[in-house]
Amino acid sequence: MSSLAELREGYERFDPCAYLRNNYLPPRADFSSEEFVVPWKLRCLADTFASGEIRGQTLIDVGSGPTIYQLLSACDHFEEIVATDYLAVNREELGRWVRGDPGAFDWSPFIQHVCKIEGRGEPWQDKERRLRDRLRRILPIDVHRPDPLGAPLDPPADALLSAFCLEAVSPDRAAFARALLHVGSLLRPGGHALLLGALGESFYLAGPARLPVVPLALADVRAALAGAGLALRELRSYEMPPALRTGVDDVHGVFFAHAQKPPQGH
Repeated sequence: MSSLAELREGYERFDPCAYLRNNYLPPRADFSSEEFVVPWKLRCLADTFASGEIRGQTLIDVGSGPTIYQLLSACDHFEEIVATDYLAVNREELGRWVRGDPGAFDWSPFIQHVCKIEGRGEPWQDKERRLRDRLRRILPIDVHRPDPLGAPLDPPADALLSAFCLEAVSPDRAAFARALLHVGSLLRPGGHALLLGALGESFYLAGPARLPVVPLALADVRAALAGAGLALRELRSYEMPPALRTGVDDVHGVFFAHAQKPPQGH
């Protein structure tokens, strides 16, 4: 497996536009059926936020990459959303979307789908505007440092979200578990952590970059959450159908985990 230094070097070649094309256009982003992977991910998040239990002042999204789909159900429940990424090119891509720059990736099919499954009859443009208003900070992060943001988040986040980040930036399972422990420090006691990630994946492509991934099983996810002091509330998994195995990675499936940091005194 690669060392952390080799991983960082690989990410210097990461192409956000190629990554978005590979994963967030058809066939993977097909909204005609909930059987497809992108609607499955959006459904996990919509169902979890629909309970109304996960809410507060601040949600931090760890390793946002160049994507915002993972924040669409969250944005109704928090005053501020903090996006983070290690790569300047991804932070710039997010900034383009927030500002509505020409040439920014078009997330409107995702926003329309989330509004449909949430079923509140809201015009999708309202949700788009709300997420742009609440996505006020886009910060650099390094999940391999005990203090991933370089200083503690003050106040700590009420909730933490991370999609397809930790397993894609860790050289091995131990580094994945440590990274989860580090990002867990950004969360207040009693706060919620939501993770989406790859199962059984060893690489993915993003333009000229071929990036290694730690192949995780559900047991690895459970063990890492326990090691980070997070109590598992729900764990779901999705098996990637053959039609969506397009050669841009070798992912076998996707997991969704909802865990909670114990309240103080527990």
